[in-house]
Amino acid sequence: MSNALRIAHGAFGRVALLDMDASLVRHAHPHCHVLIKAEGSDTQFSVRDQIVPLTTNNAVLINAWEPHAYVHDPRRTRTIILALYIEPIWLAGFRKNWTASGAPGFFERLSGELTPLIRSLADELAFSMTNSSVTGAEQERLLSDLMIAVIEKFSPWREVTVSLRDLARRGSVDWRIRRALEVIRANPGEIGDMSALAREVGLSRAHFFRLFEKSIDVPPRVFLNVVRLEYAVGELVNSEVSLSDLSDRLGFSAPPHFTRFFRDHAGATPSEFRSVARQ
Repeated sequence: MSNALRIAHGAFGRVALLDMDASLVRHAHPHCHVLIKAEGSDTQFSVRDQIVPLTTNNAVLINAWEPHAYVHDPRRTRTIILALYIEPIWLAGFRKNWTASGAPGFFERLSGELTPLIRSLADELAFSMTNSSVTGAEQERLLSDLMIAVIEKFSPWREVTVSLRDLARRGSVDWRIRRALEVIRANPGEIGDMSALAREVGLSRAHFFRLFEKSIDVPPRVFLNVVRLEYAVGELVNSEVSLSDLSDRLGFSAPPHFTRFFRDHAGATPSEFRSVARQ
């Protein structure tokens, strides 16, 4: 079974060393998401319905809110993946327009060939996460250097401009979809039937689904699962809430269903995630 070897979290977002031998369901993240093989077999992801290889020399590059899935080949042995989930606001501390890492198109390609510098920094970061003598500050320095190298290599960020026109366009989401987003974020555990949510905001189911995906780039159910997962991650790391109570808060009928949901999205069970993240 897949499991998390190490998890680091902070203002940067989170970084995980995942030991994978099982596929993950199609999901998304509100982060700039970079995947680099640390050890083991070559493997692959599905991004934009394309199979993208993850190898020693090839990283997978996923924009915020871009649906993707880990696709494990059972004929291959396990793979340790260095998974970076990086907050756009943290990246803006390096370059102002790196806030664009939270929007589509920051990475133009789904993958890229690693430079010797990126390969070396990724190896150093992965090693540091398994070495208790390396401080959190040193790990964050390595992460900073790695993300700068990745973005310099794989993103056309110099061509990205954040104009008032662009900002106005991003903020012009239909008011009914904005209302749906507010409802989901406020009560992720109470959202069951998307048809009911569509009616609540005054749209037919078909129009609601079309307008939602056009506005947010993911279907309503994927967005709901992102909110549920990120809420669960925050509570597992920062609170003592029991898994049973957390399962109830997020609307699961039984804790095993929550455990399966979390494992299928994050590659580890909630209890394992909490234990590893607090090491």
